[in-house]
Parts: sequence; structure tokens; C-alpha cells
Amino acid sequence: MARIGVFVCWCGHNIAGTVDVEKLVREIIRYPGVVHTEDYQYLCSDPGQALIKQAIVEKGLEGVVVAACSPNMHETTFRLAAQAAGLNPYRLEICNIREQDSWVHLAEKEKATEKAIELVRSVIEKARRDESLKPIAVPVTKKALVIGGGISGMQTALEIADAGHQVVLVEKEPHLGGRMAQLSETFPTLDCASCILTPKTAEVGRHERIQLLTHSEIVEVSGYVGNFEVKIKVHPVYVDWEKCTGCMECMTRCPQKVGSDFDRGMGQKKAIGVVFPQAVPYRPAIDSEHCIFLSTGKCGVCKKLCPVDAVDFEQKEQLIKEKVGAIVVATGYDLIPKERFGEYGYGKFPDVIDGLQFERLNSSSGPTQGEIQRPSDGKVPREVVFIQCVGSRDQEKGMPYCSKICCMYSAKQAMLYKHKVPDGQAYLFYTDIRAGGKGYEEFIQRGVEQDGLLYLRGRVSRVYQENNQVMVWGSDTLSGQNIQIAADLVVLTTAVVPRSDARELARILHVGTDQYGFFSEAHPKLRPVESLTRGIYLAGCAQAPQDIADSVSQAGSAASKVLMLFSGDELYHPPTVVEVDPDICVGCAICVEACPYDARSIDESRKVAMVQEVLCQGCGACAAACPNGATRHRNLTKSQILSMIDALL
Repeated sequence: MARIGVFVCWCGHNIAGTVDVEKLVREIIRYPGVVHTEDYQYLCSDPGQALIKQAIVEKGLEGVVVAACSPNMHETTFRLAAQAAGLNPYRLEICNIREQDSWVHLAEKEKATEKAIELVRSVIEKARRDESLKPIAVPVTKKALVIGGGISGMQTALEIADAGHQVVLVEKEPHLGGRMAQLSETFPTLDCASCILTPKTAEVGRHERIQLLTHSEIVEVSGYVGNFEVKIKVHPVYVDWEKCTGCMECMTRCPQKVGSDFDRGMGQKKAIGVVFPQAVPYRPAIDSEHCIFLSTGKCGVCKKLCPVDAVDFEQKEQLIKEKVGAIVVATGYDLIPKERFGEYGYGKFPDVIDGLQFERLNSSSGPTQGEIQRPSDGKVPREVVFIQCVGSRDQEKGMPYCSKICCMYSAKQAMLYKHKVPDGQAYLFYTDIRAGGKGYEEFIQRGVEQDGLLYLRGRVSRVYQENNQVMVWGSDTLSGQNIQIAADLVVLTTAVVPRSDARELARILHVGTDQYGFFSEAHPKLRPVESLTRGIYLAGCAQAPQDIADSVSQAGSAASKVLMLFSGDELYHPPTVVEVDPDICVGCAICVEACPYDARSIDESRKVAMVQEVLCQGCGACAAACPNGATRHRNLTKSQILSMIDALL
């Protein structure tokens, strides 16, 4: 029988406040096979780990049980301590008596203690049947894939590339910049967004270790951490960018004008060209949906006028395959459809716009060259109403979460409006002001005290058109008065939501999303930039609503995770995966269907199931599905589980 040592952590009052630790130690030392028990205030501390190491050596322990908190917290810590003392780390088990016992039995000390005794006994039974295992070594491809060319994607790509590794940067649009490229200024410093962004886009565009694939999307991902295989679809732009010199003669002479998505419908663009002056790459692309030649076979003015014959209407879609070791998702955000909120008149009244549309009005590269004009007649608005929390913190029609950036960007926009129209008045209807960031609260106060912004705490109940103005009805809950404003322009600060294709991309990547569609992190505190799939990381608004500073910070964190992954020539995968007994397996393939990680296949020559160990996450779905017990989970076998149940009963 294996010699087992049991160590019980007090965890301050987290465990000892509910569980009688001393009684637990006295009871467990009498359990068969247990040769050593010990308790300590904080086993995760250096002195606590030293106690475990000392006992392993002096008592010749062949298995260790640590009764403490969740294995998600400190399993690695304790296993490394056991390994340092000469014990195979996979012969150390964690018994969770904090989350699964003391925290759920706060007023029942006697029952909690008895439960702790039973839980420890069951884990002892598992530990005595554990096998010594070795991590699975796999080579690593030191190239990264970054999905999304906004500020967080570019920052991630630059940090990885500057450290000496190759990066494939995939962007859905024909240009870099993401949402930040649409902004006029940034809060709280009112810096020009383009002035901050353009150096980044230029650096990415010319970096020798960054392979830039614009107008592209991910269509398939297979493999595992260190060895992903990715298929990327590159859509045609119908211009040979190798030949093109960027003279833009084609854009100047194109007769077809269409609404500009980049300008949020506030301006127009040509069917060929770039959407804004600082675009990188600064090469024209043809909008296939609106090009006259591609739809009718007529026109072709751009091809006739191009001095270097770069226009190529025969250009085809390409499928590129890449092998990468890590993937960073930085796909950004969308705004919730304003059409949901008919009470605010969006889509019905031309002078009701959203925050990004206001950014384009205020931008010097926008449709009005930076002059604030209302869409209906081009006049400068004298009364502007900003309605906050449109779709945010809304349990019924919108999203229950706070979109985090709305309070700040509406204050910024109101201040910029006042700077350009000093005799105008800006009103802001708000629920609560949330200005949590360095200099943010001071920024709000500056807007009120220096720029005369008028904040009204309350919801807007109705917006309607009357003559040439938009009538806004609301209430001020602080004064208890009803408010009616005859506005020239109404700006809706709408909820930040995931990109429309986020769930499909998550399916391709085999990673999770939350209930709203944002990519799910492995742990909100300890692993905020890691997904649950090892080797895939998150940055920026792909994970949750964030401002620019937080997006850049998270991008740096994701890049550091990738660089840590690339620091060695091999990666080590936990060996606690499944294996197949070929003498029992009949090749029925039920396990293949059950596996959510594509780690199972059938060897057609032998008609037995195979396990790709580095893809296996040890979830046990295949073992549960196997009808004849051919699949065995290492260190979580059926005999171990049954022995644990026996100990509990």
C-alpha cells in the first residue's frame, strides 16, 4: 500500500473558521495507508511548501494529498514543490475543502468537519492509485497569428515581432486601424486619434517580420498549442498592389459614388479607392458590391486610366495555409443596432445619430471636414442632446452590462462640440456617471465647469420630430422636473457588443464565448487574457468593452503570453489524458463523436480508436461514451472513481 501524507491548510479563517482542522488531522492519521499528517496556516507559502518537501523526503511518501482550496488556484504550486522533493508531481492531489466545504457550510462547523474528513478520505483513495506520469513534449512553431488589425491587434503584433518572431496579422477590412481609425480625438487628453494611430499602422505596414493580410478572414483552424494549422481566405480587391503606386487616379475618375460604411453612412465614397487618407496599406480596393463593371460588365474607367495597369478584374479569391504556434484574437466590437430603440427615432429622423457617426462628423477627414453639421440640412446645430445608456444596462431591450466607455466618449464629444460651437448648448441625459480611470473623473468635471456641459440624471421617454427640430422629452430625477428640449441634433451613445461574426470565429477556433458573444477568458482574475484553449489568447474588445488604454495594456499582456510560449523549443502538455486499450476497442467511433476537441480518430487499418494526446484536454467525455471500457483516463480511472465513492459511503 502506498505511503500517503496528508497536509491540511488553515487558509486563515477561510477553512479553519468553519472546519475543525485539528480534528480532521487526528481522524485522517488513522486512515489506512496514511503515514503522516500535518496542518499549517498557509500551505501555499514558502514555509508551507517546505513542510511538504521535508515530509516527502523524511517519511518516504509515495503520494501526497493537500486539503486546501481549489486546484485551479495552487495545484501547480504544490506539484512543483513535490517534484523538487523527488516525488512525481502527478502523485500529488488537491482535496478542495474550501470552495466545496467551508464556504458552503459557514454555520455548520460540525457537519463541515465531517464532510472534510470524508472528502479527504476519498482523495486518499485516488492518490494511492495514481501512476507516475511524464508530461508530453511537443515542438513549437515560433510564429504567431493575430486576428484583427485594430489598436489591440497591432500592438500585439508589434510586440511579438519586435521580440524577433514572425507574425501573421489578419484583418477583415482592406485597411488597418479598426474602430480607432474612425475616431476624431481620444479621452481624457483630447489627443488626435489619427496622430496616435498612424505611427502604429505605418510601423505594422513596413515591419519585416509582420505578414499583413487585409481583406481576409479565418476559415479553418486545426492542431494544438505550438502547432496550429490555419486556413485564411483572402478576398480579391481587384487591384494588383504589387504594381499599384497609390496615385489614386482611379479613385478620382470613378463615376460611382456609394454610402461610406467607414463614415457610418454620413458621407460617400467611390467604388474604388481608400476609405480615409491615412489608410495602411495606402492602396485602392474595389467594392465588388457597387462596382459597375463587376455587376454589369460596363464602365471600366479605372482600368483604362491606371498608368501601371494595376486594376485586375480577373483577380480571384485565395486560400492561404499557415502554421503558427499561438493565436491572439483581437476582433474588436460593434454597436448594438439602433433600430431596436424606436422611441429614440433612429432611422426615422435624420438628425438622430449614434456616437460613431458623431465622431465622423467631428473628424477633419470626415464627410464635413470636421465641421459639426446636422445631416438633414447641413446647418450647425445650436442645441445638441446626448442620450447615454442606449442599450446598455437595459434588461429588456438591450444588454444588462455597462459598456464602460460611453460616459467618457459622450463627455468628450460634448466638449469637442462646445469647442467648435462655443455659443451652442450640450445636454447629457445619464443614468449614472461611470468614470473609472486615470484622469477620467477630472475630465468629466472639466467638461461641466469649463465647457458648461449640462448633465440631466434621468431617462429619455420620447423623441419626435416637430418642424425642423427633434423634440426630446425626459426627466431629471434629481430635481424631479420633466424636461423638454427642442434639439437640433440628438446623439445616442449605444451599447458596445461583440462583432457579428464573433460566435462563428469562436466555433472555428474551438474557444468559448459568454452569453453575449464576447470571447471567454480562462479566469477573470488569474488568467484574463487566456482562453480555455491553450495557445489562444484574447486582446481588446473581443473579450469585453474596453477603452483604448485597457486594450493596449491587454494587448501587451497577450503578447507576453505568446513570447513566454515561444521561449523554449518544446512545450509540455499535461499527461492526464485518455488512452485506448487496443485489445478491447472495436472501432465503433462513438468516442470520436463524443470528443469536443477533435482529439479522437479511427485507425482504419487496425479498426481501433486513436488519441491525439496533445489535443486531448482530459474532459472524459470519450471515456463516459465508450460502451466497452476501452478508453481509460490516466489517473482518473474507473477503479479510482469507484474507490473514492466507496470511501465516501
